Amino acid sequence: MNGRLQGKVALISGAGTGIGAAAAQLFAAQGARVMLCGRRREPIETMAAKIREQGGEADWVQTDVTDEQAVERAVARTLERFRRLDVMVNNAVNYTWGPLAQLSTEDWHKSLRGSLDVAFFGTRAAMRAMQGRGGSIINMGSVAGLLGSPGLSAYGAAKAGVINFSRAVALEGAADRIRVNVVIPGIVWSEGTREAMQSEQMIAATARAVPLGRIGEPEEVANAILFLASDESSYITGQSLIVDGGKTCELNVGATDYTSQTSSEYRATQGDLNL
Repeated sequence: MNGRLQGKVALISGAGTGIGAAAAQLFAAQGARVMLCGRRREPIETMAAKIREQGGEADWVQTDVTDEQAVERAVARTLERFRRLDVMVNNAVNYTWGPLAQLSTEDWHKSLRGSLDVAFFGTRAAMRAMQGRGGSIINMGSVAGLLGSPGLSAYGAAKAGVINFSRAVALEGAADRIRVNVVIPGIVWSEGTREAMQSEQMIAATARAVPLGRIGEPEEVANAILFLASDESSYITGQSLIVDGGKTCELNVGATDYTSQTSSEYRATQGDLNL
């Protein structure tokens, strides 16, 4: 099906790589005009150029999404460029990890800022722009916000907050036909995942821990984001869509042997895996 976002304008954060880049390309292919934003200029500029080469319409704005004024400027730039905003995807994330006993207050707040605050900044700015005309806001959650994971207490708390924050603002936005939903990825191939997977053995072990037997692709998460952005989900708001290969539906005690991991393997499996 083509043109599922025909005529719509979307702003996607963290759009230079990974899930954000996959969503930007998919949105453009489905007829949306896309504004890409991210902290690093080169990836978003390159991705916007690639979309234009493929026949889509895209622009970019360099944005640190942990800066609320920068997020406001990104939305303003989108309205200036495309005259409207129909879809907001709050995808960018920044977090720290580590056992709680060694976790500094600064790192705790960095995780909250990089996940929960950025959802707040982006959702608030988008809701203001969408008032009176409706729209769809998609916040990115994580399986770490549903289940506990050692070393990810701050990140997990932030992502759990994103889920309930989105439920509350979905109720606030309903009268204006502004839908707010959450996509919750499991482990997905990204720059961080590839850097963390130090061996074929680690890749195989990670894949075995997923019921579907493999690590997810960014495009698979982007497909879920597309559904929630499109009018096909017009009666869905305040909900969470989990894209994790079945991981969170598993009750299989002992499926993962944490005791066999070295400290470096522990760090890698708990680090930048797009959890």
